[in-house]
Amino acid sequence: MSREKEIYKVTLVGSAVNVVLTAFKFVAGILGHSAAMMADAVHSLSDFLTDLIVLVFVRISSKPADKRHDYGHGKFETLATALIGVALMIVAGGILFQSIGALVSWFRGNDLPAPGKLALWAALISILFKELTFQYTIRKGRKLNSSVVQANAWHHRSDALSSIGALVGIGGAILLGNRWTVLDPLASLIVGGFIIRTAWKLLKNCIDDLTEASLSDEVEKEILSIVTAFPDVHDPHNLRTRRIGDHYAIEIHIRMDGDLPLVEAHERSHFIEKALKERFGPETHVIVHVEPGKP
Repeated sequence: MSREKEIYKVTLVGSAVNVVLTAFKFVAGILGHSAAMMADAVHSLSDFLTDLIVLVFVRISSKPADKRHDYGHGKFETLATALIGVALMIVAGGILFQSIGALVSWFRGNDLPAPGKLALWAALISILFKELTFQYTIRKGRKLNSSVVQANAWHHRSDALSSIGALVGIGGAILLGNRWTVLDPLASLIVGGFIIRTAWKLLKNCIDDLTEASLSDEVEKEILSIVTAFPDVHDPHNLRTRRIGDHYAIEIHIRMDGDLPLVEAHERSHFIEKALKERFGPETHVIVHVEPGKP
């Protein structure tokens, strides 16, 4: 199965879970009079919408390089990840606004409706299914080296965490009585905080990619170790790295014996390029600039 089809399969599995949970949570939130569960339902709805974004942008990003995009379309996955982060921020803002409104109402002496047991069961079921979906999606995302699939996986995990917050608030409000119904909107507030934290992590990674941030020190050290493992290659310098969607771009200058025939120098640089692609993936963009010099 191709990488694109694998990503579609993973995303469709998550979408199916999101559709069922969204409907169930909205019903449980309405019938169970739970602000926390309604917030959790909105979060699941945002999960489904981001699944749609993934399905659209993965098709675009999988296109080969063309006249207008010499480096391919990998950045479209970064754009999709950024849209997921923005969607999460918007969702979190709406949840926080509603939660603060309910808390202000409670502080003014108004009674808040007590959540029902249906909302409690919805939270428990959501935690189970969303954690299972997270584990499945993150494993596939790492295997496929897809940032957008991994971002979507963390969206599933944030939904599971928000359901835990909802569970605590709803359970506390039910077990402790009417005086503690404030725990329900308080849990909703905590859910919003979880979502903001997840969104910020996604957006930070996207900003790094879109601003051409270098790869991590660990990756660059590994690149240098691969290059210097070749005989007659010395003084690697001017290493430049970045991400293009889900693959790397690597440019490096090396020195070889100036008396080497051009054919041999070219052949060795080709082997270096091949080794880097074997390690970091066939889509890795590699430029090796050879300069004359003595060991």
